[in-house]
Amino acid sequence: MQERDYIDILIESLKKKNEILDKIIEENEHQRVLTLDETLGPDDFSKTIDVKSDLIDELEKLDNGFEQLFERIKPIMETKKNAYKEEIKGMQEMIKLIVDKTVQIQQEELRNKQLIEHKFSSIKKQIREIKASQKAVNTYYKDVVKRNFLEAQFYDSRK
Repeated sequence: MQERDYIDILIESLKKKNEILDKIIEENEHQRVLTLDETLGPDDFSKTIDVKSDLIDELEKLDNGFEQLFERIKPIMETKKNAYKEEIKGMQEMIKLIVDKTVQIQQEELRNKQLIEHKFSSIKKQIREIKASQKAVNTYYKDVVKRNFLEAQFYDSRK
């Protein structure tokens, strides 16, 4: 392969990474909406986590490939800076955009984590209230049954 091809692959890798980060941002927004939904089921939320996990795996593969290829071509790019000036500048701009999106994703993740913790604490509170209500009903039922219980009585059926 020629040097130009390697640089094109690096640029394409950065573009794909940028697209994946956009998808992660969309999933974060989807998660936020789900956490605000009162009818949220655990399966709905689990699906978004699975989607994000797949995207992150893909992102890691791209990062690893990018790093390996960059290490291979780095000496060439350093010696021929002027020949690849525009490509290097374009990659730097994409990397800046990627870093900005990464920071945005981290902030969204923190926000979603807080929303989820709040939602789970609310659910736990509801569960405690339901258990307390059930306990009160069971206690009431036992008391009523005890009051209506009559001791065994003998009945003389002889005439």
